[in-house]
Amino acid sequence: MKFTESLLMTIKDITNYIEEIAPLYHAESFDNVGLLVGKYETKVNGVLVTLDTLENTVDEAIAKNCNLIVSFHPIIFSGLKKLNGSNYVERVVEKAIKNDIAIYAMHTALDNSFVGVNAKICDVLGLKNKQILIPKKNTISKLTTYVPSKDAGFLREKLFDAGAGNIGNYSQCSFNYNGTGTYNGNENSNPVIGEKGKTHTEKETCISVIFEKQYQSKILKSLFQNHPYEEVAYEIVNLENVNQKIGMGMIGELENDMDEDSFFEHLKKVMNVSVIRHSKKLGKPIKKVAVLGGSGSFAIKNAINSNADVYVTSDIKYHEFYQAEDKLIIADIGHYESEQFTKNLLVEHLTKKFSNFAVILSEKNTNPIYYI
Repeated sequence: MKFTESLLMTIKDITNYIEEIAPLYHAESFDNVGLLVGKYETKVNGVLVTLDTLENTVDEAIAKNCNLIVSFHPIIFSGLKKLNGSNYVERVVEKAIKNDIAIYAMHTALDNSFVGVNAKICDVLGLKNKQILIPKKNTISKLTTYVPSKDAGFLREKLFDAGAGNIGNYSQCSFNYNGTGTYNGNENSNPVIGEKGKTHTEKETCISVIFEKQYQSKILKSLFQNHPYEEVAYEIVNLENVNQKIGMGMIGELENDMDEDSFFEHLKKVMNVSVIRHSKKLGKPIKKVAVLGGSGSFAIKNAINSNADVYVTSDIKYHEFYQAEDKLIIADIGHYESEQFTKNLLVEHLTKKFSNFAVILSEKNTNPIYYI
């Protein structure tokens, strides 16, 4: 079950790939994601993928020779003030440390991913034309710099290669205009063009490109490496644009309309649920479906504004069902049930990247809720 190149594979190698799918930067501010237990430089024997990390999850990792647990929910959420085994969180962390098992959590970083939790729900339900329900704000910035016109094309391409210039379905996007730049280097300068102590005039191109904030360090590194000037003039500003590929929840469409009862039967079957709590049926066909794994009451209005016929989520309270306002049906399928396929999704991603690696789907059902 071990990866033949395990001597070379570290936790950081695994998490670098995970963070391509779900960058930690995209997690919500209240969340606790990333490597919660362990060290990035640890060599990996195998990976156990789970929804929650409990004591029996750590036992399973030990039994299956996995020293990295990739969990959706973080076992440490609000912080630990002591570690003496007085509750299940402390016991899990204690057991993981004693057995040299690392724990990595993704949670809202994966919730906000276009290929994450909600995309998986859409796939299971058979929805097409997927779009983000609540696009995330404050994720896009703009870089503006000035470069000799003869070098503008080269620098622009290097910025694109580093991740700049992507807008929705378009790439290599930029805005450019020509002007005149001047500078005068002092005695400690080493100008690439012109002479120190003399004012130089140069035909320059102003280049502006937008980028996702997660790529900022990579883009700036490329800027400094590929810009010809000794001193690079640049500015970065945050934009109000929302990112249509990052955010909570999703909207999609069924291949064909379904009546309400048929949709509920379909929902129960594919999501493997026996009980659905829902608001009043409206006697209308179901075509457009909004989904949000986990607690989704905060997005009811977003689902209504998206013109969804039904909103599939969980943890809806009594009074929150009234918010349907006869404009859609709210369907609460349960928290665990809404996120249950997340670990399958992670295994699918990891096995594609690390085909010979021991990536194991946890066999433990961690749902704390039972139904009679």
